[in-house]
Amino acid sequence: MKRIIGRWAPWLARRAENIAALMLAAMFAAFLIQIVFRYLLNLPIGWTHEISVILWVWLVLWGAAFVLGEREEIRFDILYAAAGKRLRRVLAAVAALAVVLLYGTALPAMVDYVSFMRVERTAYMKIPFNWVYAIFIVFAVASIARYLWLGFAALRGEMPDDDDPTKRGSGT
Repeated sequence: MKRIIGRWAPWLARRAENIAALMLAAMFAAFLIQIVFRYLLNLPIGWTHEISVILWVWLVLWGAAFVLGEREEIRFDILYAAAGKRLRRVLAAVAALAVVLLYGTALPAMVDYVSFMRVERTAYMKIPFNWVYAIFIVFAVASIARYLWLGFAALRGEMPDDDDPTKRGSGT
């Protein structure tokens, strides 16, 4: 099982990045169309703003669910960084359990709300709001799966590499 996941995970990660890049490109194209129509043709259009906002919501939640790695998430880890390896494993398992319980408990209400929103539509493009907010369900399920994986890894002692921000390069 681990070998199959190890073979497919990089390919799936690249496809998730490709989808995020396509959403960003579409958002940028809509932004350019909005500028041309508003300032060059003096003909303001609303659908470009609407699609940009929808794509932004999708891009942020898609990226958080499938593109960002553990090192790229924003955290308050002062206590975690000061702890020893054994306590880090405990803290990681407790944090994973908390995320799984919170998202798992809230998931039925999320599904109900997104399902309820099918009665409303966006102003210009008339997209049902349940399509707009469906990415939140995807994000929640992916987060539950990720933190289940991380929690079990912590319990088995398979912690990710220590992330010391003082040892990172500037990226330039």
